[in-house]
Amino acid sequence: MDTADTAARASGPLEEAGALRAGRTRNSLFWTALVAGGGTLGGFVSQFPYGLLYVGVLVVLAAAGLGAAVAGTYWNRAGAATLVGFGTMALGVFAGSNLNESYLKLLGERVDAVVTESREFANAKGDTRFYCRVVEPSGESHELDAIRNCYAQVAPGGHVVLFKDRLGGLDPWMETSGSRTLDPLGLGITGGLFVLIGGTMFSAGQRRRSDREIAELHRRKYGRPRRSRE
Repeated sequence: MDTADTAARASGPLEEAGALRAGRTRNSLFWTALVAGGGTLGGFVSQFPYGLLYVGVLVVLAAAGLGAAVAGTYWNRAGAATLVGFGTMALGVFAGSNLNESYLKLLGERVDAVVTESREFANAKGDTRFYCRVVEPSGESHELDAIRNCYAQVAPGGHVVLFKDRLGGLDPWMETSGSRTLDPLGLGITGGLFVLIGGTMFSAGQRRRSDREIAELHRRKYGRPRRSRE
C-alpha cells in the first residue's frame, strides 16, 4: 500500500510537468505559425494593386513587432526578439516578389505581347525606375514597372510574354523568354528566412524564461543588491 501511495504521489508532479511542456509546445507552435505566416502573407498581399501594398506592409510590420514583443518581453529572449523582428521584415520583402512570380508563372495564363514603350525615369526621390507599356494582340495594354520584371533589356517593338492572373487580381508578370522556370535563388532565400524565423520563434518559446528566472540569473552574476546606507 505504501508503495502504491508513493507511486501515485510521484505521478502527480510528472503529469503536471508533462502537461506544462505540452502546453508550452502548442503555444510556441501557435506563435511560430502566426509570425512566420503573417510575414509571408503580408508580403504577398503587398503585390496586389488598389492600395493593398500598404495593407501588406502593415501586416508584415505587425507580425515583426508582435513576434519581437512576445519573444523579448514575455519570453525574455532578447536575441531571438531581434532576429525575429528584422528577419520577418526581410521575409516580407522576399516573399512578396517571389511568391508573386511563382504564382503567375505556374498558374497564370500565357499571352504574347509587344512592347510599345520602354524608358527609364527618376521619381521625386531621385530613384531610377523603369517603365514599360505592352500591348496584347487583342489590343489590351498594360503599364508595368520593375516589380513586374520590366527592365531596360526590352526595346520598343520587342516581343515579350505576359503571365496573367486568371482571377484578375494581380498585374501581369513580363518575361522575354516565356519560360515558366522559377527563380531558385529567390525561393531559396524566402524558404530560408521562413525556416529561420519559425525555428527561432519556436526555440525561444520552448526556452522561455520567467521574470523570476531572470532575476535569479542576475543575482548569481552580480550578487544580491546592496542596501543603501542612508
